[in-house]
Amino acid sequence: MQTPSSLAPGTTIAIVGAGRLGRVLARALRAARFDVLGPFGRTEQIPDADIVVLCVPDAAIAETALAARPHAGVLGHVSGATPLDDVDFSLHPLQTFTGTEPAEVFHGIGAAVAGRTSAAREVAEQLAIALGARPFPVDDANRASYHAAASFASNFLLTVLDSAERLASSVPGDDARALLAPLVRRTVENWEASGAPAVLTGPIARGDEATVARQRAAAAELELSDLFDALAAVTRTIAARPAPATEEPST
Repeated sequence: MQTPSSLAPGTTIAIVGAGRLGRVLARALRAARFDVLGPFGRTEQIPDADIVVLCVPDAAIAETALAARPHAGVLGHVSGATPLDDVDFSLHPLQTFTGTEPAEVFHGIGAAVAGRTSAAREVAEQLAIALGARPFPVDDANRASYHAAASFASNFLLTVLDSAERLASSVPGDDARALLAPLVRRTVENWEASGAPAVLTGPIARGDEATVARQRAAAAELELSDLFDALAAVTRTIAARPAPATEEPST
């Protein structure tokens, strides 16, 4: 097979891996008018295709790539952390998925792309654009820090939110997530607009250590003191950083 020179509608794309991302990616590529095969399970026969995209766990990429290579014009994976040792390109949508999202879920999001050749990287970029995403380059040297950033922004955020939900569960007659969600949304909006140092509020930002101590005691009752101490220490460094200067309005 030859690497496709362009991703015109009708390009055949086989998806290997029928998990959350594999299902959504197949749905979105079909909506973009590609000829999508699958998603297939890792143990199923992989058909010949112009492009084969592996949506499998990182630990399974090398083995699955070996099986897929004879059937692929160009072979890629969707891992944010795994290098390109076994594939031609990578396309990592910077988003979290449940598997039930509509095809439009890719519209407007970032997608990290890389390729072992310029042609392979172009395939990854064209796939991202076809999905409605915004491709940006991440090479193997920066994969670990990029993927750690994604974990902090999503996985670890859920760890913090789960802890907040547990602490707020003592509020009678209300759903903790419903109470906290507007605060979380506004905090993220403020951070997106101005960055953490400019919008940080709360007792640490005010230097109110008595309140911090009471909060820590409450966290300790749920065995969250280690997490509280780690977060408080980093929050103090944010509070000590100067906020970006803002321009004074002209008169």
